[in-house]
Formats: sequence, structure tokens, C-alpha cells
Amino acid sequence: MKLQVTQPNLAKALNTVARVATSRATLPILSNVLIKTNKNRLNLSATNLDIAITQTVGSKVDKEGALTVPARLMQDFVNNLPDAVLKLEVKDDKLYLSTNKYQSVINGVAADDFPVMPDIKDGAVWKAKTGDIKSGLQKVVFAASADDSRPVLTGVLFHVVDGKTILAATDSYRLAEYKYSTAKTDVNFLLPHTAANDLLRIIADETQALTITHDDQQVSFATSDTKLVARLIEGSYPDYRKLIPKKFETVAKLKRSDFMNIAKVSALFARESAGSITISTAADKVSINAIASQVGENTAAADALVKGGGEVTLNSRYLIEALNVFDGETVEFCFNGKLEPCILRSVDDPTYLHLIMPLRS
Repeated sequence: MKLQVTQPNLAKALNTVARVATSRATLPILSNVLIKTNKNRLNLSATNLDIAITQTVGSKVDKEGALTVPARLMQDFVNNLPDAVLKLEVKDDKLYLSTNKYQSVINGVAADDFPVMPDIKDGAVWKAKTGDIKSGLQKVVFAASADDSRPVLTGVLFHVVDGKTILAATDSYRLAEYKYSTAKTDVNFLLPHTAANDLLRIIADETQALTITHDDQQVSFATSDTKLVARLIEGSYPDYRKLIPKKFETVAKLKRSDFMNIAKVSALFARESAGSITISTAADKVSINAIASQVGENTAAADALVKGGGEVTLNSRYLIEALNVFDGETVEFCFNGKLEPCILRSVDDPTYLHLIMPLRS
């Protein structure tokens, strides 16, 4: 293999794929990145056997070939090089990399030993705007569980209901749901939250077209120069729609920034009680109270338009994280008594809904 590529392009590609490579894997080669030419393009790939990412960059290829090299070393090394044209050449499983002022040799491993995730055959294929997928994942992925004892809750659900593609995630204490219009009708798969976070990292251009291919075991997300393939989570996702109330006794409409401010201030006093805060409503305000026996007590209020009244106790972290991803200036906080789910929704954006289960006060 012999080629030339610019430092910015190579660095960008390495930064995209190298994070998937892991040094803790049972197979040492999984800590490597695969460098492979394809006509006048250079493909860089990394995998941990559950997720694989490939990034393609333009290059001037004089001789075809492939090699795997340590991902972390290659990434750090190229990131620290000046902006210049880099010359790469492979001889005897060694990568010779040079510019005008740098000459380095990196020991590699033959590309034949690098595991490749199987292609998806006879899978469903559909297209989406990267902006829809990116916005949806940003709003829901943080609500997925990190507890592997219930694997289905560690994923983001993609499915279609009534002509809308829905992305949903829950850890059983909170639920996030995002939906957008679609013509697709047979989408139903569960993407691991780790893969969802990697996908968020690599789809930067919100105007790009995203081609999604999936079967019962895998899904791939591909743009013109990047492809992510992930193993899907098996199992049936809970019917979370049953949890979402249809009517509410109390609805408070207020500025998102005001709600966020009083939540953050109150959370400071809720550290002793595992983040427990009590939200109460009156005719023209929403108040949050938090008590810390060793520190003191705090009550903060914000102006609001309120229908009904009552109070409910929530985890402050869940509330703050939910408010943080809402678009628009105004949100509605809705609930029915102390023990039923609370709903946050945007006045300006009907595509997103967040549910938080109350704490027993």
C-alpha cells in the first residue's frame, strides 16, 4: 500500500473511528484501526464486535493495500502532526508515515486478521434526514438505562406509529419520546444506547441524507462518507404508551429558562435526599422546595399560568436533564396527583414529550 493524504482529513477520520477500538477486548486486534485503500479513497475502520464504524476520505493512491495499526497511537500521532500532506506506505506489516519533517514507523498487524461485521442481506432499507435522527437521539438517548440487568431498557426504540417514526428511551423512572413524519411503515428495532451515542458523534451535517438498513440482528446508518453498523438488542420493548396520561388535573405553563433556574437552585439543597424536590403549583406560580437537614432549606418560585393545583415530588436530576433538551421558550408541566406520571412538553414543539415518575414523599 502506498498513498498520500492530508493531515486534517486523516485526523478527522481517525477521530471518528478510533473511539470504537478498545484495548480491553479479548482480541488484541480490536485495539487496532484498519487502514484500507479503495481506488482513490482511503477507508478507516474500527470495531468492538458490537459496533463498527468506517470513515472514507479522499487520497492519492499509488498502490492498493491494507493494514491494521494501534488506534490510539495512530490517532494521537496524526493529531499532533502539522497541516501537511502525509505519505503512507506499508512494507512487511509496518506502516511508514512521513512528511517533510517527520518520519515514523508503526508496527502493524495483517488486515486478514481484522474481524469484519457481516453485511445485512435482505434487510429493510429507508432514508431519513440526519437532522431528524440527530435531534431525536439528542432528546431521548440520555433516558436509556445503563443497567445491563434489563437489556431492552439500555436501548433506543425506533418504531412507526400512525405515520410517524418514533424514537423512545426509558430506564423505568423516566421516558423520552421524539417523533417526526415518515412514509415508512415497517420500522421496529432496538438500538443500543452506546451505538446511539456513537451515531450522534459521527453525523455532524444535519442536511445530509442518511440511509438506514436493518434486519432482525443488525442495523447500519450510512452517509456519503461514514457508516456505522451495530448489533441490535433482542427482546420486546415495554408498551410505554400506556403510561402516558391522556388528561391532567394540573397544567402549568412557564418559561423553560425560569423552570430550569429554580430547579438547579433547589437541586443544591436536595443532595442529601438523593435529589428529591417537591414541586407545587398555585394560581400564578410554580414553586420548588428542597430540604437538607445538615444545610438548610430552599424554596424557589417562577411565574406561570396554572390550571388546577397540587404538588408532586421528583428527582431533580431527571427534571434538569429533561429541561435541558427542550427547544422553544415555553414548556408545560402536567400531572395528576402525587403518584401518577408527570409530563413535560413544549408549547412550541409537539414532536417531543418527556415523562418522569414521581418519588414517594
